[in-house]
Amino acid sequence: MPEPTATAVQADATLRRLLPRIEARFAGQIDDVDWANFVARVREHFPVLFDRMFSLYGRLYDFFYHLESVLTAVAQMWMDRPGELKALDALREADPDWYQSHRMIGAMCYVDLFAGDLQGLREQLPYLTELDIRYLHLMPLFKVPQGDSDGGYAVSSYREVNEKLGTMPQLAELASEMRNRGISLVLDFVCNHTSDEHEWAQKAWAGDGEFQDYYRIYPDRTIPDAYERSMIEVFPDDRPGAFTYRSQMKKWVWTTFYNYQCDLNYENPVVFARMLEEMLFLANQGVEVLRLDAVAFLWKEMGTTCQNLPQAHTLIQAFRAAARIAAPAMVFKSEAIVHPDEVRKYISGSECELSYNPQLMAMLWDALATRDVRALQNTMQHRFAIPLDCAWVNYVRCHDDIGWTFADEDVAHIGFDPDAHRRFLTAFYTGKFGGSFARGLPFQEDPVTGKARVSGTCASLCGLEKAIDEQNEADVELAIRRIHLLHGILFTIGGIPLIYLGDEIAMLNRYDYEEDPDKRGDSRWVHRASFDWERAEERRDPETIAGRVYKGILRLSQLRQQNLAFTRAETQIIDTGNVHVFGYFRNHDEHSVLVLASFSEHEQRLDARRLRQMGLLKTVIDLNAGQIITATAELVMEPYQFMVLTRSR
Repeated sequence: MPEPTATAVQADATLRRLLPRIEARFAGQIDDVDWANFVARVREHFPVLFDRMFSLYGRLYDFFYHLESVLTAVAQMWMDRPGELKALDALREADPDWYQSHRMIGAMCYVDLFAGDLQGLREQLPYLTELDIRYLHLMPLFKVPQGDSDGGYAVSSYREVNEKLGTMPQLAELASEMRNRGISLVLDFVCNHTSDEHEWAQKAWAGDGEFQDYYRIYPDRTIPDAYERSMIEVFPDDRPGAFTYRSQMKKWVWTTFYNYQCDLNYENPVVFARMLEEMLFLANQGVEVLRLDAVAFLWKEMGTTCQNLPQAHTLIQAFRAAARIAAPAMVFKSEAIVHPDEVRKYISGSECELSYNPQLMAMLWDALATRDVRALQNTMQHRFAIPLDCAWVNYVRCHDDIGWTFADEDVAHIGFDPDAHRRFLTAFYTGKFGGSFARGLPFQEDPVTGKARVSGTCASLCGLEKAIDEQNEADVELAIRRIHLLHGILFTIGGIPLIYLGDEIAMLNRYDYEEDPDKRGDSRWVHRASFDWERAEERRDPETIAGRVYKGILRLSQLRQQNLAFTRAETQIIDTGNVHVFGYFRNHDEHSVLVLASFSEHEQRLDARRLRQMGLLKTVIDLNAGQIITATAELVMEPYQFMVLTRSR
């Protein structure tokens, strides 16, 4: 047995001293069984919590005071946790990899745009169960400032729901009803910053020194200028730098994103403790997956880019250790739209069990524009594998723009110039490239370099809007095939597929957002339209476009859930021998399928002997089409065909 580390010895001694004090604090409130469960979790996870907090704050003279404060808060949150959620904790601990099930299918939406308010959402839960949704991500729904709020990411209170949507008790009731339907609630935790109208910020602006220490506030430009010499501007076309002058204080405040979003100062252990309390409060409302927003920016250090620093990972690990004690049913999902190598660093059993997969999103759109899968294949071969107890959340698009977040080396490997290729993709998906089928809008376009991201619904970017406008039925069919192709890969490649609600009924871009002064100039609102319930009614009619798209998405959902090759399975990316066809095996025990996806509008042929060399039989079943296929010399694929092949019984 290895010798215990110095911090492990300290952690053990500290815990032996703190536990009796905490027990005494809650005397008369403690249920013996609850307390035994709590103590067992503390003994398991406190060493990590101690180590990570010591790494961040051990230099402070009052470190042990802050440590006790944190453990006391964790105990209080566990005591306050509803019995229904404690029962869920026990279920999740018995099945810790529950989020890797092939039955996990995700969806995301804004509450107001999808259903008006929380009560309206409860009434629409049957629509979600019809789609077999088991994971619902509700976009930020907390109290925010009037006007600019970055789509809800400028939070004024983590404990108050936006009054237009409902109340916190209504949110807890919704979470309970969702659990009864087998749907896990997913919410954002905006942990890098608060809005400038948050109570903490308002006290800081009023001159309260304690709350000024919650943020990074400077009397003049000396320190901000020193930081900015090594930093990268996030929104260069919106404003320069990362600091905003607050005339009320006559001081400069760190504002990485927008001038109304103030970065928290995690060098202050009180901020860590207070944000942990907010996190566990949300867990006790029934949140099962917590999306940690902007994790790359959590820690700042002079002379660096202030992104992806080691202390950011330490912070998340400390948060997770505390959550494992007080709310073990809850898992973390990271949001880090950075270099793929940095994205992967946030994914581990001790950090974030789930992570968005922005590189898959970017490379799917890349393959659709180029009709060439080599970059997609190369990227997935080298970057798709993650720890076995973790999972990707795969998406075609989300509430945000589509950024070209691939690694330069992945496209350079096949002969593309990375910068030129990004400009090509932007031009293609904004309809500025000759022959493009897409209709999207640029977001955060740099007039000097021509670089930009892209906004647009899945259907409009796949060519449906253009095809309908031109009344070209052949192009409508190709657009629908592209939609199904992209979602087919999401449902089968491994991880949780995530549908942006509206894509399953092929909603198109809405350009009337420019009439709203609060949205004008932000092209992302082109794909954030209110859910079209009239169009949704057409889903039952297979002759309509909405019905054709919906039927295909529902078929993919059923295919995923009915085949064990998609549960906790290994993904093996292969070279199909055709640059237009992407392929991979999914293997779980004796269950195996070969997935083939053609990214061309032309018929494609694969050498059947090559496929047999990889283990495929001459006669197979395409589970997606429900057909038996015999490929003697060649396997012929139709335009944009998506195939899931298995042995013929």
